[in-house]
Amino acid sequence: MIRVVLPAHLRTLARVTGEVRLEIAGPVTQRAVLDALEARYPMLRGTLRDQVTGQRRPFVRFFACEQDLSLESPDAPLPDAVASGNEPFLVVGAVAGG
Repeated sequence: MIRVVLPAHLRTLARVTGEVRLEIAGPVTQRAVLDALEARYPMLRGTLRDQVTGQRRPFVRFFACEQDLSLESPDAPLPDAVASGNEPFLVVGAVAGG
């Protein structure tokens, strides 16, 4: 069971409170987690990654085990602590401005 923490505005959009728990069949990667998240909550499609290119949205970041995984390959395995459900996969809205 994979634990995913969404920012408040995406929890509101998905109509969830707290963490989201997902079952992932096969290797646990960013792509697998995001595919499962969008399949379960279709209203999130296009909010985390571009629907055509599959690229991460510019102001969305992914973290796990205190590491920024945003620039990692979407097919790279996530840390074992995330795959085992001990640590959450965090989706964070980046802050910009001056």
